[in-house]
Amino acid sequence: MAGETQVKTTLGAILPLFARGKVRDVYGLDDGTLLFVATDRISAFDVVMGGDIPNKGALLCLLSAHWFCVLSAAIPGLRTHFITLDLPPQVPQELRAQYQDRSMQVRKFRVFPIEAIVRGYLTGSAWSSYQKDGTVCGIKINAGLTESEAFPGGPLYTPSTKAEQGAHDENISPEEAENIVGIKYAKKIEQLALSLYKHGAAYAFERGIIIADTKFEFGLDEETDEVVLVDEVLTSDSSRFWSTDLYKPGCSQSSFDKQPLRDWLTNHGLKGKRDVQLPDEIIAKTESKYREAFDRLTSSKELPEK
Repeated sequence: MAGETQVKTTLGAILPLFARGKVRDVYGLDDGTLLFVATDRISAFDVVMGGDIPNKGALLCLLSAHWFCVLSAAIPGLRTHFITLDLPPQVPQELRAQYQDRSMQVRKFRVFPIEAIVRGYLTGSAWSSYQKDGTVCGIKINAGLTESEAFPGGPLYTPSTKAEQGAHDENISPEEAENIVGIKYAKKIEQLALSLYKHGAAYAFERGIIIADTKFEFGLDEETDEVVLVDEVLTSDSSRFWSTDLYKPGCSQSSFDKQPLRDWLTNHGLKGKRDVQLPDEIIAKTESKYREAFDRLTSSKELPEK
């Protein structure tokens, strides 16, 4: 796994930049293929921090690739945009070590403008909403539940809008999602999201991790009219991971994600502030959380040197 910290990519003179997100830079390879590059940038509360988390991009990229393979094997007929972790020939030899493991070639599809969020446990904004009026994203939930408890009826599908960078996603109802993408596609996205969550949650639980909630994104293959799984999948950036060993309903849980960063920002009055420089302690804690999640879920010990 590549060990060099990378916050900015430098392929612009070689490949056309297709898009730049909070974490990933996307380059065009040809009319139907993109190169996703996961940097070590980190965001919290929809804002990119001024520092970086060493090896984060490689850990996210390799974990997504792992999940694409696991889920494709578990769900017959599942289509994903993933092609290979191999670098394309356009990347010159002197840059290949820098981009290996943090890059993947993917098929290019029209991405649906919604995020497919699945919640298995009552936590985060769902817990805050439930405390106010007994609902989660407008869905009435059984009374008497405690924080971090699993939803009695099984996981909930709670879609949101997909906001531009720097803006906030808005929770919407499944009916509103139908109005945005069309009822046929909305139903398929909901069905796939719930199936992906259930298979992923069962796989993770066997490896000591609870997937409390997560988000998926989907695209449309306009030639075949099929819904395709795209973007990252079940990573510490897109999901909330808890340890099965430490899980205790009735309180907040320690997470294998950017929670140390979120807590630090909140406690220091920096929530929502841009270009915050992170202390070494928070960088180390966050990297450790990402590493442990990767290790448990892939059973890999081949992690970069600290």
